Amino acid sequence: MTVPRYAELARVVRNGFVESRHYGSVVVLDPDGAVALAAGVPDEPVLPRSTLKPVQALACRIAATAGPDGVDSLTGPALALAAGSHTGDDRHVEVVRAMLTGVGLTEDALGCPQDWPEDEPTRDRLIRAGGQRERIRMNCSGKHAAMLVACVARSWSTHDYLDPEHPLQRETAATIARLAGTPIAHQAVDGCGAPLFGLPLTGLARTFQALVSAPAGSDEALVAQAMRHHPEYVGGWHGHPNTDLMRALPGVLAKGGAEGVLAVAAPDGHAVAVKVIDGAPRATTAIALAALEAVGVPVDGADALRRVPVLGGGEPVGTITALVDSTSAPSRTSAPSRTSAPSRTSAPSRIEKEVS
Repeated sequence: MTVPRYAELARVVRNGFVESRHYGSVVVLDPDGAVALAAGVPDEPVLPRSTLKPVQALACRIAATAGPDGVDSLTGPALALAAGSHTGDDRHVEVVRAMLTGVGLTEDALGCPQDWPEDEPTRDRLIRAGGQRERIRMNCSGKHAAMLVACVARSWSTHDYLDPEHPLQRETAATIARLAGTPIAHQAVDGCGAPLFGLPLTGLARTFQALVSAPAGSDEALVAQAMRHHPEYVGGWHGHPNTDLMRALPGVLAKGGAEGVLAVAAPDGHAVAVKVIDGAPRATTAIALAALEAVGVPVDGADALRRVPVLGGGEPVGTITALVDSTSAPSRTSAPSRTSAPSRTSAPSRIEKEVS
């Protein structure tokens, strides 16, 4: 059995000692869709987890507006929530509840698991008040509510909306494949119970590029606009990396997922996708920023996110350093089309960019 050649993407240094290393893959596309930088095995399929939520939200919006009554409730904060992984703040819950009541449903229709909110002050308050885990507080409830909105708009059944053969899930898979420019590589079940669609990392980067490069007024552009205008609904108000990145670099689109996945697209059309193979997410934002900087995308406004402190006794004693170890990208004359994943080149040339 051949072990894939993953690249070292981040290094954890404590008091001058290299304590841990994170390996994986990263790819950056230039605005024309060609591979500008690649490391590891970017053509290997990954399960994007919640990084795919913006495209799932897009599929829901397309389905909802195509219904007989043209339901257009998936806009603004509601669309950002559909594309995000919220932290269960009361403001998030209010919007999710309004999405459901707007189509005559209650939170009992949600198919996601019950959970405590990720926002610590909210969770502590609910526990002190004798509250319980709720589906609507689960970080994927916005996505699930959007799926239900789309189902009602199209007169599709709601009790089985998570079935991979449900019309909504078939349309979602088609939308993902269209934006990624490659067939679905694997189908699984996500942590929230929704169908999960595997893609090569390059295809994942292409989906984010499609969102930021879409014509104004298109459904794709509206998803990107909602996320960038309402980043607190994509993540949260307190210390959420996706929210913080979009606040720090206006115009950037960012969404991470479980198991060390992140995709980021710059307003000029550059897009990066990261997969840390051990599943740790702590360095993914720094890795993505280092990769974008390596191809000339300005990221100076996000300096605070490029330095991940290592703590000892509550005080910084080191840093997590992002490394971009690049294989040579295809030449312009042999650049892959936007409808197929680029092949991995075998001739390595090392480009290392450190963020400390």
